Amino acid sequence: APIGAEAGLAVPRPDGGVELYIASTDPHADRDRAAACFDITPDRVKVVVTGVPGATADREDAGFQLPLGLLALRTGCPVKLTATREESFLSHAHRHPTLLRYRHHADAEGRLVKVEAQILLDAGAYADTSSEALAAAVSFACGPYVVPNAFIEGWAVRTNNPPSGHVRGEGALQVCAAYEAQMDKIAKKLGVDPAELRLRNAMATGDILPTGQTVTCPAPVAELLAAVRDAPLPELPKDTPEDEWLLPGGPEGAGEPSAVRRGVGYGLGMVQLLGAEGTDEVSTATVKVHDGGATVICAAVETGQGFTTLARQIVQETLGIEDVRVAPVDTDQPPAGPSCRGRHTWVSGGAVERAAKMVRTQLLQPLAHKFGMSTELLQITDGKITSYDGVLSTTVTEALEGKELWATAQCRPHPTEPLDEAGQGDAFVGMAFCAIRAVVDVDIEIGAVRVVELAVAQDVGRILNPAQLKARIEAGVTQGVGAALTENLRTPRGLVRHPDLTGYALPTALDTPDIRIVKLVEERDVVAPFGAKAASAVPVVTSPAAIASAVRAATGRPVNRLPIRPQAA
Repeated sequence: APIGAEAGLAVPRPDGGVELYIASTDPHADRDRAAACFDITPDRVKVVVTGVPGATADREDAGFQLPLGLLALRTGCPVKLTATREESFLSHAHRHPTLLRYRHHADAEGRLVKVEAQILLDAGAYADTSSEALAAAVSFACGPYVVPNAFIEGWAVRTNNPPSGHVRGEGALQVCAAYEAQMDKIAKKLGVDPAELRLRNAMATGDILPTGQTVTCPAPVAELLAAVRDAPLPELPKDTPEDEWLLPGGPEGAGEPSAVRRGVGYGLGMVQLLGAEGTDEVSTATVKVHDGGATVICAAVETGQGFTTLARQIVQETLGIEDVRVAPVDTDQPPAGPSCRGRHTWVSGGAVERAAKMVRTQLLQPLAHKFGMSTELLQITDGKITSYDGVLSTTVTEALEGKELWATAQCRPHPTEPLDEAGQGDAFVGMAFCAIRAVVDVDIEIGAVRVVELAVAQDVGRILNPAQLKARIEAGVTQGVGAALTENLRTPRGLVRHPDLTGYALPTALDTPDIRIVKLVEERDVVAPFGAKAASAVPVVTSPAAIASAVRAATGRPVNRLPIRPQAA
């Protein structure tokens, strides 16, 4: 559940419709679902996004807006609702609990020959978006490794548990923990260094997924793993009062320092970019240039991923205008799709770029015609339009002559296709990869685990905003720490045992390890606008597997469950 509990306002309309003021990551989908539930046409439902206080794809499922709108329609009065923490836990979709069974076959040198996997996802009471999580799980069940033969079965089943749905890294996180555990077992069985074993099997561009899809995007998996493997290791804590804080559990909770064991483990992860299996990925954006600035109109919801900054940056670079405003989002605007899988950097950013270039042409074409030169010889910098030879020099305001210029553009990546009955098909537009080396200290007497350091190397395509990119990676890694060690929703007999933040342990600042970004590989994906890739989902997927690998190295125990329980450590 989100830390900012759900809240919203519904206002009935004279035409029998309703306006919903809520935090949503996919307002047009919310509008259509709500209209179906209210038994009215979509044009009579308007969703206004009030601002999303952080989201990791977990505000994509319909829920809170339905009782909100129904109350307003039945009473004929505006209705405001704020969920309690318990209501948020009970009604919100959670990550799919998953049971996995794996069997890996490898030759004497450790090269994978075959992978067999059975994947069972608990969809909860409603299957809603479980098919998407299942598709990711079965497609990435072998990880970023070359696997000549694979037999993978997957099911998503309805149960009496709370509903499961969109959470960052859906499906991919669970299988990553499983196949990385298998790689550790193979390395131990053959007496091979775990990092070396992974390098021998690392995927590259041109290799084929178990679904039959060829990896056409940059896939520098071996380069990423080598970067984290070769990074310097952190120092061991000293037996001093000052370093007692560095022991698992802190000075009050740790046992004897002699019981602490250090472990180093590795994780390789991959995620899809954009939607999958035939999803029509499209976004529409409008850019308006007026006296004094520019406005971007796009229904891409800012959830902390930095789209608002990116949209401004695109228009500023394309049109040379500093004052750029991004309009609030509502369903009167053309749809842009959900805010998940880093898709707005790709799809909505591409739409903004195309619209800005169209406006640039409208602005420069009359000047180029007047002075008998090509628009390519004109440049816009700091609101001034100049030619390379210095003949032309004017301002954007003067060139507008009091008019408003605008253009609307769409960005639609190449289509995908659903997996067939045999699980084959080109289901994904692109993929992103990450390697993480985890260093942990484990008190083997009390089972306490402290993550000392996470070294990260990531495939980012192209860096557009260095500060935001670093923040997104660090946030993703930290979220993975919670999935690995603390976050566990207990549901005996279908009932949530502790629907509050006292019984559901979130990682705090004190639990956050030293996160070192040792390498960002920039290999531009020619299919993506700007060549950029999603940054935050893949470290969420990879870090739990790396932490579990490090705990295995420290204790010698299997660690086949997340979150890691003290008795397993």
